[in-house]
Amino acid sequence: MATDLGELLVPYMPTIRVPRTGDRVFKSECVFSFDSPESEGGLYVCMNTFLGFGREHVERHYRKTGQSVYMHLKRHVKEKATGAAGGAIPRRRNGKVFLDLELNRDFNGEDYEYEDEAKLVIFPDHFEIPLPNIEELPALVTIACDAVLNAPSAYKKQEPESWEEEIQVSRHARSLRQLDNGVRIPPSGWKCHKCEMRENLWLNLTDGAVLCGKWFFDGSGGNGHALEHYRETNHPLAAKLDTITPDGADVYSFEEEEAVLDPQISEHLTHFGIDMLQMQKRTENGHHTDNNARPRVSEWEVIQESGMKLKAVYGSGYTGVKNLSNSCYLSTIMQVLFSIPDFQRMYVGNLQRIFDYSPLDPSQDFATQMAKLGHGLLSGQYSKPPMKSELIEQHQQQGVSPRMFKSLVSKGHPEFSSNRQQDAHEFFLHVINQVERNSAGSENPSDAFRFLVEERIQCCQTRRVRYTQRVDYCIQLPAPIEAATNREELLAYGAKLKEAEENMRAPPEPVRARIPFTACLQAFTEPENVPDFWSSALQAKSAGVKTSRFSSFPEYLVVQIKKFTFGVDWVPKKLDLAIDVPDFLDLSRLRATGLQAGEEELPDLMPPIVLAEDTRDNSMSSIDSPEIDETAVMQLAEMGFPLEACRKAVYYTGNMGPEMAFNWIIAHMEEPDFAEPLTLPSMIDPGPSTSDSPMGATPLGNSPPEESIAILTSMGFPRNHSIQALKATNNNLERALDWIFTHPEEEEETTDALSDMADTEPNDNAFSNANSHSDSTLSPDRDISGPRVKDGPGRYELFAVISHMGASTMSGHYVCHIKKEGRWVIYNDHKVCLSERPPKDLGYIYFYHRLSSS
Repeated sequence: MATDLGELLVPYMPTIRVPRTGDRVFKSECVFSFDSPESEGGLYVCMNTFLGFGREHVERHYRKTGQSVYMHLKRHVKEKATGAAGGAIPRRRNGKVFLDLELNRDFNGEDYEYEDEAKLVIFPDHFEIPLPNIEELPALVTIACDAVLNAPSAYKKQEPESWEEEIQVSRHARSLRQLDNGVRIPPSGWKCHKCEMRENLWLNLTDGAVLCGKWFFDGSGGNGHALEHYRETNHPLAAKLDTITPDGADVYSFEEEEAVLDPQISEHLTHFGIDMLQMQKRTENGHHTDNNARPRVSEWEVIQESGMKLKAVYGSGYTGVKNLSNSCYLSTIMQVLFSIPDFQRMYVGNLQRIFDYSPLDPSQDFATQMAKLGHGLLSGQYSKPPMKSELIEQHQQQGVSPRMFKSLVSKGHPEFSSNRQQDAHEFFLHVINQVERNSAGSENPSDAFRFLVEERIQCCQTRRVRYTQRVDYCIQLPAPIEAATNREELLAYGAKLKEAEENMRAPPEPVRARIPFTACLQAFTEPENVPDFWSSALQAKSAGVKTSRFSSFPEYLVVQIKKFTFGVDWVPKKLDLAIDVPDFLDLSRLRATGLQAGEEELPDLMPPIVLAEDTRDNSMSSIDSPEIDETAVMQLAEMGFPLEACRKAVYYTGNMGPEMAFNWIIAHMEEPDFAEPLTLPSMIDPGPSTSDSPMGATPLGNSPPEESIAILTSMGFPRNHSIQALKATNNNLERALDWIFTHPEEEEETTDALSDMADTEPNDNAFSNANSHSDSTLSPDRDISGPRVKDGPGRYELFAVISHMGASTMSGHYVCHIKKEGRWVIYNDHKVCLSERPPKDLGYIYFYHRLSSS
């Protein structure tokens, strides 16, 4: 028999691998479904790729890859027989088989026992070889089987220790000298001290300077001012601002040129007013809670409807999601998204096509994991009602574990990849961004949320105005405490609280502010001051005010109540609010109107920009020696590109930053003169200027870089219009986008563009004629010169609410209520029940769908 098995396996030996360090073994869950070894069909692990497949998906992998040898894992779980000897150890067969495999269900080890079974299966004939079988199997196969059986499951390797051990303590940490310069870092509103960058900001731990980091090839980063500051001051350590949590922060050592650990990070941050000790939290019952916060019993009970006997529901669309330790922010968002037809159609409706065309590693494919999660939530396969023999009160639906999805969608994100509680609103925007990035050239379900906002800015001195448009996916409504209907009660509570603190007595019972929804909407529409406003009419900074209106209304409107704020000590705090959010909402009066009769526009000029023409303080710059951003050149050179090629890239992209220059390098690196020195033709006298604008605000006269034009045309803007926009804005992409929105094409240009689109009917431009709209949902192709939007009437009905319990987004728990089939349903992790009293007044994020025009 041994000879027979050996001969049988000979043709497959080259495909059988022993897992190496770094290989992930998916032995706990199928990559296409939520099947596991506990499922009826068990789990098949490919002995070459170590991917796991349920019974209905393993054939697909065999047909696609030709891999024939799989290990079949099956766990049999059963309740102990009544009358069994007390304290008996659960009986196991092949005890080592699932040494690191966790139970997928909440079984009590004292009440259940399980048996593990493993065997090799050879496709396509399904020939089975029971394991262990040391005597009859070739040595290589035995070693491979043992390695797979004893390997930790795929996601156990992603513990923080796996990367923290590689980061060393900085030699500067314990001896770091901090300047007593009075610098205090606010909890928000940061920007680089040397430029306007508001992302990738680093706090120098010596002097408190806030500066931007380097630009990287993936599009993240800044202008390198943090590194430049180190070269000027030799202050070695910096902490990344958006990574500061109760557990620490990302620290970089410029002198050591690597990420480092700072054991004194709490003291170093406290020096600048960031108190990590006050931010410290602890985890309790799977939900993050505050150490010193008073228990908010009423809020937890009301939102979870704890005092009521809720009826559990099962089946399609009523599947719960297991909490992976503070993952409720993820489950609530995904429950709502997959209750929207656009997401159901895109991912679940196309399930077979997505699975058939998935890459060799489906665990790393966004569409596959979205389809897997959507099918898990909507199929009803993991939400079965109790059997007749089961007690209904003791039955819990199986639900789905989003571990594989969470690992993929949070990959590379410093917060979502952690096990800490997060802001559900931020995660919603993160998922929408992922959907956008992975929907190029295909149906994009996030179109349902996208809308255009018209921003009107007025110079207070000249009264002249500027209209711009931007894309958004939700509206954030302020919660004006001063508008509370129980203001006197709040004032009395504040006085009692202050008195209790002064006399060291227990605080009084909290009072919740009750704010009318109309007051929130009014605060949203009121003019707001524009910081650092530069008036093109005055050619100087001035006071400016901004108002926002809807240029289009989305099919699904997301409304976030701004309940969270930061104290001066950086501790995030939640405002205790109740808002009478309506079931029906009409925002028609907030439709944008555009430029009004009698309004005078601000001149179409940009603030003075430091360009080659303007940096002449040393009187050494000339036509023969063009200015080149050497910082950008060095950032590119550090990536390994030839220095002269980097200089050419920066020059030919108009000093617009390393990202644009990087794109130029990729496009030209195969050219024979790629690394040759920059040579310029003799400059031609451009003649007298025809612009009336003052020096410093005059647009460049040269042709825009082809890379910039390509970026704009890839967004759907016509080429001629893109060139005009770039020329008018000194080749600045961000300003060019604003220019396009505020300068629609001439009618004849629009007609020409439409004639090129055989299957598209001419329509009004949604940007230039915001008031021209029908009651029906517009085609995404209606606006040919801007983002796709599904405009329509601004009348909505509430269909989902995500509520938060706890004192801050860094703690607490999320629950969602969704209206399905005319009934409100509460989704509380894996528990799904009919809601008796949905707490609409305590919600954090509200989801509305547009009402039909009938």
